[in-house]
Amino acid sequence: MTSEVVAAASVPVPGRAQRVREIATDLRGLRGALIPILHAIQEELEYVDQGDIPVVADVLNLAVAEVHGVVTFYKDFRRTPAGRTTVAICQAEACRSVGAVELAEHAKRTTGCGLGETTYDGRLTLDEVFCFGNCALGPAVQVSGKLHGRVTPARLDAILGEPR
Repeated sequence: MTSEVVAAASVPVPGRAQRVREIATDLRGLRGALIPILHAIQEELEYVDQGDIPVVADVLNLAVAEVHGVVTFYKDFRRTPAGRTTVAICQAEACRSVGAVELAEHAKRTTGCGLGETTYDGRLTLDEVFCFGNCALGPAVQVSGKLHGRVTPARLDAILGEPR
């Protein structure tokens, strides 16, 4: 991850802490509320910022380390803003058996970023996922929420077009 993207994530956003507190307060009554709260924060605010963690910990009366541990353990939680285009390549066994590893290597070469990273200009985020449930049509790739099956390197290039 480039320093520009990381730096952007650490700049306090006016009103963000208040909104995080509202989300956490609204959902704290749920059973096992921490993960749903983190998902709600990410859904609304795009990622879980380092500054969000103590706010959530305070609302739930948890240790900051406990919330931080959950955010950093689960790959589902993005800790920096995603690129304008997100590309997730399935790396589960069914997709790997039909070329997903090679497809991921191609994507890394052509985008200039690794899995879990965002390009320096914020155009594209490349991620790995472990199953979309599209096993019969592997390798599967999701681009900005749209699922594609039987994706080859050439087809990925065509799908991405300008975001690359």
